[in-house]
Amino acid sequence: MTDFAFPAPAPTTLPIAGSSALFPVARVFCIGRNYRWRADEPAPRDMPAWFMKPASAVVPASGTLPYPAGTEDFCHEIELVVAIGRGGRDLTPAHVEAQAIWGYAAGLDLTRRDLQQQAKLAGGPWEPAKAFDHSAPCSPIVPAAACGHPRQGALWLAVNGVERQRADLSALLWPVPELVAMLSRSVTLMPGDLIYTGTPAGVGPLLPGDVVSAGVAGIGQFSMTVTGGRAA
Repeated sequence: MTDFAFPAPAPTTLPIAGSSALFPVARVFCIGRNYRWRADEPAPRDMPAWFMKPASAVVPASGTLPYPAGTEDFCHEIELVVAIGRGGRDLTPAHVEAQAIWGYAAGLDLTRRDLQQQAKLAGGPWEPAKAFDHSAPCSPIVPAAACGHPRQGALWLAVNGVERQRADLSALLWPVPELVAMLSRSVTLMPGDLIYTGTPAGVGPLLPGDVVSAGVAGIGQFSMTVTGGRAA
């Protein structure tokens, strides 16, 4: 038995739809913009940028959503989430779905937008803007064996009943297999990794008391209420 200096933290887990089992979260990769935000936006030549959040940022997408400290511009981004089951290195897009993907979910990539803009201007890291507590709510993981590998279907988000974001998965600039293969050329993907695949146009601010409703067709939907105060 290993002796730890103090009790090891409990692993981060997410529920699995239709099961009493839990999905253990390893790491969280987030893809930068992966939808056209303007109709005249040219097709990208290069793969999108990506960044990471700690596993501890992942929480079930239900109940309350604390307004984070250090920001006055707390923004929502609805995304399809890919759950990795086998992982690997240097995967080819044609084999990603069969070899690597365990399931799918709907998630929020929450952002302290003012801190992100400051980082962009200074050429600094995005962690203060992206990697804070509760910044990656996620719905239960739906096994691919149950839902298949979605290539189309709506993803959407509304605040207080007013829709702000809507797109179709078919509009992803870089489809899921290409995204997973790209990441596997940079890091060895591990079982339990989550990949947030990018958000469509319409991102906007959240305020205490707001009710956020969002989902991905055929995968899951959820509602959360923003709580707390705005602490700069």
